[in-house]
Amino acid sequence: LRSGYTITTKASKGEEGSQISASADLSEFENRNNIDDQVFSAISKDGGIKVTVATTRNLVNDAMIMHTLTEVPADAVSRLMTCGLLMSNGMQSEQTVQLTLNGDGPLRGACAISNGKGEVRAYVGSPGIGLMPLKEAVGKGSVQVVKNHPEWNNPYNGITAIRTGDVDRDVGIYLAESEQRSCALAAATSIKGILCTAAGGYLVEQLPGVERETVSKVEQNLAQLVAEDGGDKLPTNLFLKGVTPVEIAQSILDGLDMQPLQQMLPKYTCECTEDRLFRALRLLPKEEVEDILTKEEKIEARCEFCGKVYRMGPDEVRERYAAATGDPAKDEDISPFA
Repeated sequence: LRSGYTITTKASKGEEGSQISASADLSEFENRNNIDDQVFSAISKDGGIKVTVATTRNLVNDAMIMHTLTEVPADAVSRLMTCGLLMSNGMQSEQTVQLTLNGDGPLRGACAISNGKGEVRAYVGSPGIGLMPLKEAVGKGSVQVVKNHPEWNNPYNGITAIRTGDVDRDVGIYLAESEQRSCALAAATSIKGILCTAAGGYLVEQLPGVERETVSKVEQNLAQLVAEDGGDKLPTNLFLKGVTPVEIAQSILDGLDMQPLQQMLPKYTCECTEDRLFRALRLLPKEEVEDILTKEEKIEARCEFCGKVYRMGPDEVRERYAAATGDPAKDEDISPFA
């Protein structure tokens, strides 16, 4: 384990999670055979360790269909989305975490954006590359993390080098080096043909003031969990056996009196709109836009996150330019358009 974290225990019931009392019956968190995607978090009774576990098979299958992903890009996107959901758990609903892999491998990079409501979206540079080791597909480069909130004057930015190409290990290295957070992070994917059979991961975080005995107990429990999984894609073998996020959290916090915090149903949610397309257009030189309209007689763009195609004719573009006000550069969200 490797720093501090702010725990949020309040959430409205529904899509943004449900508030859970310490004495709650764990049956409300049942997810038989991991049929549903789920993000579950809990804390040790002494408040020293927080555990968040996610199963994301359905999200990955949706992304595979949406982006026509082959196995290796699907694995990269899966791990990145899972890491984002784990990192954003407990944050304010409007707060976002953007994870970007800028590698020089044939994958041509990948990006995932998640928020405190359990919403996530992602894309990869090359969705159809063939079979190869993930680290070879990712290549060398950097892991960039951007955290933002509508009320912040400036986003938080952090960056570290890609060391392994395994995605989750590199995100874990970022957390340790850039944010000085003491944690254990794992995310993986099991894919057969065109179907994701299991996906997800866990994040174990050491909180301020934790006792050394508590840390030692968690380390023992994690070693036992790794042995029970028995594979090199922890924790997918456990998910394939029907072990649920709640049960994984119980195993990690065994002997520490687990206190449930929150559960969420993660969703693949894209925020692309025609207005965002036009804002992206306004960032280009107007002469360049006019040149495109002259040659193509339309503006066409595809959202990298969901694949939706937007088209705008010359008259509509010019009318929008005439009515446009404000500075489009002040919106610091990543442009979703290719």
